[in-house]
Amino acid sequence: MVGVVKAKKDASATPLAAGVGYTRALTNDLIDRAASSAIVTDQKANPNTNVLNGMTFSPSDDATKAADARTYVVSLGVTQKANMAKSMMSAGQRSGTGASDAAGAGAGAGAGATGAGDQAAAMAAMSEQQLADSFDSYIATASNDVLVAIYDQYVSTGTYDDNLAAFGVVSRDAPSSINVYADSFEDKDHIADAITDYNNTVSKKDKITYTDYVGLMMSSVTTIVNVISYVLIAFVSVSLIVSSIMIGIITYISVLERTKEIGILRAMGASKHNVSQVFNAETGIIGLCSGLLGVGLTVLLDIPINAVLHHFIGNADVNAALPVTGGVVLVILSVVLTLIGGLIPSRKAAKQDPATALRTE
Repeated sequence: MVGVVKAKKDASATPLAAGVGYTRALTNDLIDRAASSAIVTDQKANPNTNVLNGMTFSPSDDATKAADARTYVVSLGVTQKANMAKSMMSAGQRSGTGASDAAGAGAGAGAGATGAGDQAAAMAAMSEQQLADSFDSYIATASNDVLVAIYDQYVSTGTYDDNLAAFGVVSRDAPSSINVYADSFEDKDHIADAITDYNNTVSKKDKITYTDYVGLMMSSVTTIVNVISYVLIAFVSVSLIVSSIMIGIITYISVLERTKEIGILRAMGASKHNVSQVFNAETGIIGLCSGLLGVGLTVLLDIPINAVLHHFIGNADVNAALPVTGGVVLVILSVVLTLIGGLIPSRKAAKQDPATALRTE
C-alpha cells in the first residue's frame, strides 16, 4: 500500500469513484497469468473448436452441424431439454410445417396420441424428467435435417476471439481503448486537432474514433449560455428601441416648445442645416453623457460584485469586468442611437418657416 485516497466529509463532488487502486504491475501480472492458463493454451491449440463445449466455431457442412447439435442437446440439463421440446412443439404448431417432426420431440408422450393437439396435451401431462428422457430418445434417432434445424435455431457456438476475450486474453500491442488526460483545455484542443489531422490522411478503417467528454459537457454549457445570451440581447434590443423612440419624442417636444427660437435663428441668417445641427448636437451630447454614465456605473458596481464573488466562491481569479473595447463600443452605440432618434425632429425643426415661427407664442 502506497497511500489512501479519501473524500472530504464536506465535499460536494468527487472525481474518483470508490475502489481499489493498483499499479501497472498488477495489470501485467493478470495479463500474463491469463495468457498462460490451461484453457487459453488449449483454445489456441484448437482454433476451430470451442473448448467449452467441443463444438466447431464455423461448421463447413450439415453433417458437422448435426453432430454439434446432438452434442449441444446432450450437454443440456433436464429443464433445458424439457423447455426445448416444448418450444419445438409450439413452433411446429404455429408454422403448420414440420409439425410431425416437432411432435416427435415428445416421442414417449405421443404413444397412442394421433394428433398434434393430443401429443401437446400428453407432453403437458409429463414431468420434466420424463419429457427430457423422451427428448433424448428423439434426438438419438433424429434425421440430419432436424438436427441442422435445431443447430440453426438454438445453437450459438460463439467465436474464437470471443472465447479468448472471455478468458481474459489481452494483447498489449492492440489495446481496445486509450484514455488521454490533458493538463489544460488548450492541450485538449491540440490533441483533438492532431487526431483530426491524422484522420484526414488515412483511410476509413484506419481512422481513430474518440470521445471528448469535456468537449461534450462544454458544448452543452455553451448552448445554455448562448440561449441565455440571446434572451438578454432580445431584452436589451427592445430597451434600446424604446429608449430611441423616447428620445425622439422628447426632442420633438423640444422642437415644438422652441419654435420661436428657431424662427429667431433663421431670421438671424441660420440655414436649415444649421438648425438641424443644433438639435443633432443636443441629442448627441445626451447620448454621450448617458453612455459615459452607464459605463462608469458599471465599472463602479464591479467592485462590490467582485467582492461578493470572491467571498462566496473563494477564488480570486473569478472576476466580473467590463472590457475597455466593450465600454467604448457601448458609448459609441449610445451616441448613434440618440442621433438616430433625433433625426426626424431635427429635420422638422429645419423645415420651419421663419415668419410663421416668429409669430408663434
